[in-house]
Formats: sequence, structure tokens, C-alpha cells
Amino acid sequence: MTVLKTKFNKNKRAIVQDEITEDLLSRSLQYLKAGYPVHFTGPSGTGKTSLALALAKRLKKPVMLIHGNHELNNKDLIGDFTGYTSKKLIDNYIRSVYKKEENVTETWKDGRLLEAVKNGYTLVYDEFTRSSPNTNNIFLSILEEGILPLYGTKLTEPFVRVHPDFTVIFTSNPDEYAGVYQTQDALLDRLITIFIDHKENDREAAILAEKIDIDKSEAEAIATLVAGLRKLCNDSGPSLRASLMIAKLTVQEGLPVDGSDPKFQGLCIDVLAHQLSRYLETDEPIKAAKEMIIEACNNMKVNEK
Repeated sequence: MTVLKTKFNKNKRAIVQDEITEDLLSRSLQYLKAGYPVHFTGPSGTGKTSLALALAKRLKKPVMLIHGNHELNNKDLIGDFTGYTSKKLIDNYIRSVYKKEENVTETWKDGRLLEAVKNGYTLVYDEFTRSSPNTNNIFLSILEEGILPLYGTKLTEPFVRVHPDFTVIFTSNPDEYAGVYQTQDALLDRLITIFIDHKENDREAAILAEKIDIDKSEAEAIATLVAGLRKLCNDSGPSLRASLMIAKLTVQEGLPVDGSDPKFQGLCIDVLAHQLSRYLETDEPIKAAKEMIIEACNNMKVNEK
């Protein structure tokens, strides 16, 4: 029997947890409290970001979220001078004396990393391997020496000491994904890396039934359909997100979860065809994907309640 608990983050997004997920979060929380950063890695759509946010919430501290991208640099992480502030002082208290003073100073704004380090926040660095290794090198000093170097700034201090409550959680996709850099070993050696794979059919069905409020038998049928197509892509391709889309739209549009129904087949093709076609080695991948989806729909079985 699968026991589910639903928790909500600040954006009201439900996070469904079964016993396996609960155990994973409990272990990860112990690692963080012992001072070791946690790194969730795995295929897209396996819930790594939701896990990271749920884990961060358990620390009961403010959470700072950074999304990795190839344009991210030290100015984004540390901060930068954003302009100038002018202050004028005019003294005409004595009628015969006119005094005017003007001071111009540069305005500094902390970057997200610097703000988190200084205040002891929990940092969730989502898809950090989409940022260049040169950008991520800054974390070596943070994790090893406990300092944040103020590279490339005109600040008088050379570094900022890391607050003792500062914690960081990383997420990433595998190296073979497009737009992903290979992470330097020196950084990975300092992380506890946990692989997050696609959930088993019954766990995925339980999530659908809880989050979409769909009948359990229908949730199982959708989860089985998507999982079967995923296996044809060597466990890549359509993810839990695709299952959630199909489940939500069937409820919203009042469609039957019936593989022989043309409208249900059309919905599955719209949601799944493109994702599936990317993994097919054929001259007409979209056509082949549609045929595979229709065949999978025709083989669907919805168990009686």
C-alpha cells in the first residue's frame, strides 16, 4: 500500500511524497545537516527540482533559487555596481553665505549567491550544469575554504566568509543532454550525488491520482501507457510531466481514458508525439511516433473499479 503525503511550497505547488521519496528526503536532510551539499541528478521530468525545494523547506530557512544557464557569470552570482547615486547639500542658512556640496557614489547590488552566503540562506542551484564550469568554480572556495571570493569587483574586501547556516542543493541533467556542460571532478567530489530516475508505474499512478484527482484505475492506465512508450526510448522520452498533462486534460475536457476513443488518441498524440520522435531513428519520426502512440492506446486497459 502506498502512503502519500502532500506538501506545498510557497508557490502552492503540490509535492506528493510516498515512502521511497520520504526516505530519500530524510537521508538527504541528514547529509545537509552534516555539512555535505546534496546533488540530485537524472533525466528531465523526474521531479528533481520539486525534491530540492521540498528538501530546502525542511531546513526552515529562507530559500534562494538560481537557475543555471550559459550566460550566468560572477556578476550575476556575486553582484555588481549598478549605477551612481548623487547627493546634494545646499546651505543658505546665512543670507550672505551660499554653500553647495555634491557627493557621487556608486550603487552596489548583491547577487543571489552573495546574499545567500552572507545571510545563511538555503540555496537551490537548479540545473547548475547549464552554467559554464568557469562560473561554477566559485563554489570550490565556498565548499572547501568557507569563503566567497569577490572576483572582479571594486569592493575593498577580497572575500566574504560563508555564514554557518548556508546550505546548497544542486540539481542537474545527465551530461548527454543538450546545453549541458561536463562538471569538473573537483566540484563533484565535494557533493553527495543521488541519481533520481523515473518512478515505477504504481508510484507514478499514485502521483497522478493525488495531484489531478483522477480515478486510480485511469491514473494507472495513463501511467502504464507513458511508461511503455518511455521504454521504447531506452527509458528516455516522455516523463511524468507528460502523464500529468494527459491526466489533467482528460479531467478538464471530460474525455474518457479510453484508448479506442479518437479524442483521447488525439490528446496523447499532441502531448507525446514530439517527445517520442526525438528518440526514433527513422526518416519520418513524427509519423512513426504517431503510429506507436495509436498502437499503445489500442492496447490500453483500464481496470474496473
